[in-house]
Amino acid sequence: MTWKVVEVIDGDTFRVSPQWKWKEESGDRIRPTGYDVPEEGQPGHDEAREKLKRIVSDKEVELKNPVDIDRGRLVCDVFVDGKNLASFFPEYQ
Repeated sequence: MTWKVVEVIDGDTFRVSPQWKWKEESGDRIRPTGYDVPEEGQPGHDEAREKLKRIVSDKEVELKNPVDIDRGRLVCDVFVDGKNLASFFPEYQ
């Protein structure tokens, strides 16, 4: 199954449609595994957010191997065009 990215919130959080369901919970926010970008207000935040927008905005993504739910975000591997999203962010691994 694939999900469409409908909004990029920051460099490592975005919203999808339809909602995901995992372990009796559901939502629309995703936190990809494999990389961690600076938080809002920190150097590099805006650049990481824009980079994620270029990669996933309005695209279909695959969500695999969920490991947790963090503050309402499903933490999982994300694949876009067959590539793990983390591979686009080697500077934040």
